[in-house]
Amino acid sequence: MGEGIKLDRHHRATVERIFSHPASHNIQWHDVLSLLECLAAVTGEHDGRYAVTLGSETQTFDAPRHHDIDEQQVIDLRRMLRGAGITPEST
Repeated sequence: MGEGIKLDRHHRATVERIFSHPASHNIQWHDVLSLLECLAAVTGEHDGRYAVTLGSETQTFDAPRHHDIDEQQVIDLRRMLRGAGITPEST
């Protein structure tokens, strides 16, 4: 899936922040949600959870209480995006 993906500048910047080392602590949830809605099937649930299906994988993410996602969410997003062939180099 990663080959030929063309994301806009804003989404590419979000992918780069997700894959940066050490893990960035200033990745805003609304940026991540926008990226996921561009790449995957996203279903919002009433309790603030989002079911995200990318390729054959579905994962549930909780909307953070603050603006930024936490380190575990960064790790989960890296794994999910990498599994779908989406990396900073592929966008």
